[in-house]
Amino acid sequence: MAPLKAPLANKNVSLIPARASITTRSKAGIVNNTQNNMIRAKRKADCSPSKETTANVKRSAFGDITRNANVIPIKKALDEKKNLLKLVDDKKISLKTVDQKKKPPTKVVVKTKQLSSIRTVVKPKNNENIVPPDAPGVKIKTRLSIKAPTDTETVVKVKEPLKENNGKVKTRLSNEFEKTEESIYSSAVDELSISSIYSSAKGPQTRSKADSPKENIPKTESLSNISLVASQLEKQLNLGSHLVPEGVNDFDKENWNDVNQSSQYAMDIFNYLKEREKSQIIPDYMPRQVCLNAWMRSLLVDWMVEIQESFELNHETLYLGVKLVDIYLSKLTVDKETLQLVGAAAMFVASKFDERIPPLIDDFLYICDGAYSRKKLIRMELNLLKVCGFDLGISISYRFLRRYARCAKVSMPVLTLARYILEMSLMNYDAVTIRESILASACLYLALKMKKVSGWTPTLEFYTGYKLEDIMSTVYLLNGDLHMKPKPQLMTIRNKYNHKIFFEVAKTPLLENEDLKE
Repeated sequence: MAPLKAPLANKNVSLIPARASITTRSKAGIVNNTQNNMIRAKRKADCSPSKETTANVKRSAFGDITRNANVIPIKKALDEKKNLLKLVDDKKISLKTVDQKKKPPTKVVVKTKQLSSIRTVVKPKNNENIVPPDAPGVKIKTRLSIKAPTDTETVVKVKEPLKENNGKVKTRLSNEFEKTEESIYSSAVDELSISSIYSSAKGPQTRSKADSPKENIPKTESLSNISLVASQLEKQLNLGSHLVPEGVNDFDKENWNDVNQSSQYAMDIFNYLKEREKSQIIPDYMPRQVCLNAWMRSLLVDWMVEIQESFELNHETLYLGVKLVDIYLSKLTVDKETLQLVGAAAMFVASKFDERIPPLIDDFLYICDGAYSRKKLIRMELNLLKVCGFDLGISISYRFLRRYARCAKVSMPVLTLARYILEMSLMNYDAVTIRESILASACLYLALKMKKVSGWTPTLEFYTGYKLEDIMSTVYLLNGDLHMKPKPQLMTIRNKYNHKIFFEVAKTPLLENEDLKE
């Protein structure tokens, strides 16, 4: 069925919308001729103001910026303009009779925000009449340069830069994108000079603006100034002031110019870590754990080592994760079902702290075999951070071991054997209460004795800060772990260090406690 059409009652009635009845300039003539013949008349808007009240009123685009804004009639403005022109005609003032060179008008230089739009406004003298800007023959000049004021000129000065007591000028940075050569603003780089950098090292000095730093200061002098400043900083910060006794290998002095070694700060850093160990000692918490025992903790640590291998994480991540688990268990009671969740959350937090690209939360949920939901893992992560006080800069034994091994200049197989012994100590609950630096020292000494390299040298005694009798009890404890019969549930670490990548250090022959004495 065809759509219905609207019947036309009268052909003369137009169905064009009301908008089409508005006339334009091009149709003005046609509308005037046919205005009497139009059937539909214009409809006036409701409550619209009459033309009589708005005929002589003109509103600006943004309105008057003053509070008492008054509407100025156009007629009044035109009358004022006519009066000005009439005043000019009476006095017979023209630009031809005014000699601008002999009688220069006072100029007011107004600096706007953009430096490229600087205007010169003509200001009349006391005895000179006002010349309107729109008078014939009058031109308003614009300029881009700033000239010095003459006797008859008055220039609006910009605020001068602040000066210090020593005469140095403080320059402020310009926020303009375009700067001209005549700009009064200057950046910090523009005023930078080598002499200003080393002024504190050489004492007070004066330099003219025309002097060039490159011409006055040769390269040899600049290098000597750099070394002078560096030596002064070392004295102020007390860097490298540790006296090394005779017979001790000064490892930091040998690598003093190597930026990767950080020899200026290494001794202070590890002394600080040793000081922090005092507040990070974990007490014996297992008697307060009703549902847990040392065997369950060993199984958890073995599983965390498996996570570290599967995700190829750093060893620092593993040690930090185990440390977070011990801190959490020492403060809260945990049941068996939640223990694995604590370990997963600890590894998740540690990987965020130490890894460049940490695993995703879905990876940890997958390795838990779907035992926990995403919400539970995130909640445990929050609880773990609250319990440890959001303090993740914990001193771990792995960092101490690397530092001591490098200072003693041991070989890579010896260091790997020490790492194997240290990683085995993670599963031993008796080693939880021992300080991390003592654990690292004992592992390194045990590896040196097992490889028959050397004993406890004066170099190790100096850098570790422990004598041999301070670590011997820990050495016997670690040696006992190596002599224990391996259990099939705890074979991850042994299998890991049986690989050729780790020099198969797990197969190294063991020693008795009597052979460990010097």
